[in-house]
Amino acid sequence: MRINTIGATYLLIGVILAAFVAVLVGVVWTTSASAQIVQGAAALLQPVVALVVLTAIVGLMMVVYRNVALIRGAASARYFRTFTADNPAEWVERPARTYMNLLELPILFYIVCLLMLTTGRFDPLQVSLAWIFVMTRYVHAFIYIGFNHVPLRFTAFLTGVITLAVIWTRFAEQNLNWHLS
Repeated sequence: MRINTIGATYLLIGVILAAFVAVLVGVVWTTSASAQIVQGAAALLQPVVALVVLTAIVGLMMVVYRNVALIRGAASARYFRTFTADNPAEWVERPARTYMNLLELPILFYIVCLLMLTTGRFDPLQVSLAWIFVMTRYVHAFIYIGFNHVPLRFTAFLTGVITLAVIWTRFAEQNLNWHLS
């Protein structure tokens, strides 16, 4: 019975992801490759700043959760010295794991945004995709810290990965065409 529930959950996730990918592909295909370049860096800097803000909020939550755990006796200072013994409750470490997640995959986002800003080669669709990626990171963080439902967390993560792959693919394609023309 449990296997059927898990299978149904992942089937639902697959359907949601397939619908997302279909919409994403449709948006990319219907947007002209020669779309007007966004005037000014502010449009692309806004999602970058929003992701930095999320990282700062989660970093602060990590500090607060860990200190509350120390004060309540739910974690020991020894654990935080070596991270090898006296594991605290899961709720204590969720913000720390989320913070680490925000320092992993988003690095590729920051790099592509920096490259787009440096070359000036981005369009309104790239900005929209950047916002979608940032929103997936907010959703992922909320799920992970809040209630940690793995199928939903995985859906948010995979949606972000797909979005980031599309951003990078479009950036590479735009710059390859730019150098060949």
